[in-house]
Amino acid sequence: MSHKDSSNIKKHAISVVVPIYNEEGNVAELHKEIVEMCDIQGYQYEIIFVDDGSTDSTFKIIETLSPLVCIRFRKNFGQTAAMNAGIKKAKYSLIVTMDGDRQNDPADIPRLIDELERTGCDLISGWRRKRKDSIGKRFFSRGANLLRKMMIHDGIHDSGCSLKVYRAECFQGVTLYGEMHRFIPAVLKIKGFTIGELEVNHRSRTAGITKYTWHRTIKGFLDMLSVWFWNKFAVRPLHFLGGLGMLSIFCGLIVTVIGIIFYISNIALFKNVLPVLAVFLLITGVQLFVSGLMADMLAKIYFGTTEDVPYKIRDVIEKPKK
Repeated sequence: MSHKDSSNIKKHAISVVVPIYNEEGNVAELHKEIVEMCDIQGYQYEIIFVDDGSTDSTFKIIETLSPLVCIRFRKNFGQTAAMNAGIKKAKYSLIVTMDGDRQNDPADIPRLIDELERTGCDLISGWRRKRKDSIGKRFFSRGANLLRKMMIHDGIHDSGCSLKVYRAECFQGVTLYGEMHRFIPAVLKIKGFTIGELEVNHRSRTAGITKYTWHRTIKGFLDMLSVWFWNKFAVRPLHFLGGLGMLSIFCGLIVTVIGIIFYISNIALFKNVLPVLAVFLLITGVQLFVSGLMADMLAKIYFGTTEDVPYKIRDVIEKPKK
């Protein structure tokens, strides 16, 4: 990196959040790269490493690093939990997240911040267009991205890239869980925040082993379904469950009419089957409809008693009377 003329540097206050798990071969060099980048750019900054229950020498190395804020988990809770803890600890107006394996390049952070300012977006996500991963990992990742685009439409190419810059207000009232870190753009888009994307450098792993497994793929898929359902029906569950209930009741009534016709026509084959099917559909329909009403009430209670709301206000403009 080359030093820039400090008079041309825009001063930003950033919190860099990095989940770490068994990265003893990477943490020291990653910390050095982040510090050098921040010092060159003239940022006011804090670096938050979240040790997600590492079992190697990662924490011992982290203890020697400065400046640094370290959050240490009692055991391995997962990347999403680590990212959530780091984000909640962050104190500055811009929050940068990245992986701890050094495949994300800290030199891209100023470009992401500049893009955030240029576009006025609330989030700029990195796009690893030229990935340095194994063929298998790229195959599963592309499949997951295709499925994500079909289901939740977050409008970006690479939601799984951890290198992102956010405005801090994005996380007010937001708690991450499961494998949700992959779907933060979708969650924020649901709440009305604006999202942008920028190509970033993706480096080959030089130390340690990947933490990406088929278990995480399955968990990610289930969380994707959760995001999809939240996007469609979080504030209107009655539309989903009630709709299924009305459909079941309608089918039950049709079966009932057909059963009556068959009974009058003395068709013995359907005398026992259709009444049972009709009753099943009618009872199921009523149960689904009632469940929808209860879920609707629970949703109203949730939004009424927590800080979370189904909307986010960008600004309020008040014009005084002339």
